Amino acid sequence: MSEHHSGLKLGVFLQANGNHLAAWRHPQGWDDIAFDVRRYHAMAREAEAAGFDLLFLADTLGFTFGGGLTTRLESSGRVIGYEPLTLLANLAAVTEHIGLVGTVSTSFTEPYNVARQFASLDIVSGGRSGWNMVTSGSDTEARNFSRERHLDHGLRYERAREFVQVVKGLWRSWEPGSFIRDKQAGRFFDISRCHPLDHHGKHFSVQGPLNIAPSPQGAPVVFQAGGSDTGLALAAHTAEVVFAACRGVEDAQDYSLRLRALLRAAGRANGELKIMPGLVPIVDITREKAMRKHEQLQALISPQTALEELQLLLPGVSLDTRDPDAPFPLDLTLTNASQSRQALIVKMSDNGHRSILEVAREVAAYRGHWLMVGSVEEVVDQMEAAFRCGAVDGFNIMPAYLPDGLVDFRQLITPELRRRGLIPEQPVAGTLRARLGLPQ
Repeated sequence: MSEHHSGLKLGVFLQANGNHLAAWRHPQGWDDIAFDVRRYHAMAREAEAAGFDLLFLADTLGFTFGGGLTTRLESSGRVIGYEPLTLLANLAAVTEHIGLVGTVSTSFTEPYNVARQFASLDIVSGGRSGWNMVTSGSDTEARNFSRERHLDHGLRYERAREFVQVVKGLWRSWEPGSFIRDKQAGRFFDISRCHPLDHHGKHFSVQGPLNIAPSPQGAPVVFQAGGSDTGLALAAHTAEVVFAACRGVEDAQDYSLRLRALLRAAGRANGELKIMPGLVPIVDITREKAMRKHEQLQALISPQTALEELQLLLPGVSLDTRDPDAPFPLDLTLTNASQSRQALIVKMSDNGHRSILEVAREVAAYRGHWLMVGSVEEVVDQMEAAFRCGAVDGFNIMPAYLPDGLVDFRQLITPELRRRGLIPEQPVAGTLRARLGLPQ
């Protein structure tokens, strides 16, 4: 089978014990994923069999819950996890085809480190690595790196743009065929094909070249998840895959139109960027059974935990002083944290017609991502419609709880996607870049 498939692209977002805040409390949910790496081995193999093109790991650099360490946080299963690059290198050894994408912040490391880490992962995985570039968003993370406050929103995106420029430049350190390894002549490499970077910018000064062999796929794939105006502008100039937070096909169409207009303005072609919104599918043979799954999960979220999660994302307003049953406040000002997520939460309130607690419970469950609850046909119909109309190139699937959310996808959704010709019958071999149909 050819390396490239033109159908729906699929990623799986392996978040802690699942993407629902109460996933670890589900009777069939794994609660020991952070303690037993074999759970990840099983999920990676399951995802590969289910036809996923890549698996995706998010990351935060610290204990990011607002309000300090209180007993109200004891019900959260998201407080611990693995460092992504370590885990992905481990998963490379137990998988064959699936792409391996990890999150590393541009605010708390250096370009040379990131270029080196992902180039190494690319070699050990046979060309399957991808870097999810984030700028981080909380003062809590900053305080783990000798800063009292995080960089201002505009400054950290300016820094990130130069950071990516340096990383991509380092990945071009060696031309194809640089390492001739001529034993007779005693020449390991051809120095004329080596290109030190010699970058001197506002934020970074990096000599290069990178001391890692060339990437099997030309360069690891650059991912980004951002929806603010600043984040979209950065994606248009630097990203190759974007994970968007959309709540439906109209929202996805609007997002796609905005981003692709910025892409063209940046002098890039549509084929250089894939848009893959996050999608939480809760599926069963019938819609009624799927709804019962959803309701069972929602019942596991305590009001206190939901409000704590909402407070984390809205640091500019004190929810402790407000009645949780009161209408959601619209007098919010965007803070230095994740502005796109804050704006999305305001949209989720239906212009203040929903209560604070109602919004908090939805945020705690799915953080504003696209939720599809229904039968196999209903869920796949929605996925296909979004793909056929050009709103999305694929989806970053976010199983609500693990392992069943992923198993349900493989057993129920994958066969229907294959029957409709939306994904290949068998896992596609080759590099991640080739699988996604991105330029070499």
